[in-house]
Amino acid sequence: MKNGSIYKRIIRIFSHYFTFFILVAFVITCCTMLFVTTLSYNSDIPLTNETIEDAAKLTFWNVVLISLIFTVIDSVRRKLTFERPAKRIAEATEKMIAGDFSVRVPQVSKLVTDESFASIIDCINKMAEELSGVETLRTDFIANVSHEMKTPLAVINNYGKLLGSDELTDGQRKEYAKAITDATRRLSDMMTNILKLNRLENQKIYPKTERFNLGEQLCECLIGYESVWEEKDIEIDTDIAEDVFIYADSELLSLVWNNLFSNALKFTERGGKVTLTLSADEDFATVKVSDTGCGISSEVGAHMFEKFYQGDTSHASAGNGLGLALVRRVVDIMQGEIGVESAVGVGTTFTVRIGRSKNGAKVEEDR
Repeated sequence: MKNGSIYKRIIRIFSHYFTFFILVAFVITCCTMLFVTTLSYNSDIPLTNETIEDAAKLTFWNVVLISLIFTVIDSVRRKLTFERPAKRIAEATEKMIAGDFSVRVPQVSKLVTDESFASIIDCINKMAEELSGVETLRTDFIANVSHEMKTPLAVINNYGKLLGSDELTDGQRKEYAKAITDATRRLSDMMTNILKLNRLENQKIYPKTERFNLGEQLCECLIGYESVWEEKDIEIDTDIAEDVFIYADSELLSLVWNNLFSNALKFTERGGKVTLTLSADEDFATVKVSDTGCGISSEVGAHMFEKFYQGDTSHASAGNGLGLALVRRVVDIMQGEIGVESAVGVGTTFTVRIGRSKNGAKVEEDR
């Protein structure tokens, strides 16, 4: 393989030399003939065979020498301007193929090589940086999924063994069976959310835009949690503007409201309060979901929309850290905005702004 490469290099050098030889021979021959003819005509010097032979020999060796010089100069030029950056790019891409995304192609001087190589190297380095980030996310995702699955699987395994005991009372059997059911539901919810998030991030879910009453949708989603707020004796306060119609995907938006309501009720202590407000102007509908729960710190707030991130590191609260990641992705797809304000021990307010228009046309309110 190495000998073949050497032979190819030798053939390439000779082909370059031959090209320069033909070019230089043609140019010098033409110039020499013109010079000699003009000199002979103006000075009345006769052109004999002997003088023509001497001139031809001198011209030939000049062509050989100049072609050799051009070949050497061209080889050095190609080495610096093409082969060196091409070799760096090839070595870096081979490492990327092998899975090393930390590699970066050293930049070359724009004074020595063509600017296009500098642009190519910049693009390759950016690609390596992006691939490195994707690989980190993939590794973290696998680690997080594995971690989140361990707890419910351990619960199912332990209580499954306990259910095999003959000494259990009916109450204990019901308690253990409920623990297994809850753990199974948690696993199922996590898998469902992972699939939804994957489809959203890979744009396999396309929004189906339709015109609907946002206030009615919010009320329907909130009523779905009636048993939760009644069990915890939570006060529900609503201030919903009437006849707020928007163009959006109602099914995707229901994911947003269900996750926000679920979080608000989950983190609000017994006897607390959850507030829902809806307001609108000509361009945007604004939804605010507030609670009087434990609140979150600024450190937690900076990461709360990341996949699998949970402010409760003890995992005492049910959840898998995917809900708010889903919310953020849906809002992004809807080209909306989401923000959060929170204070530890006071509560949290999520604000979602969704555009009301379709292709720039304002939605007319029903009157």
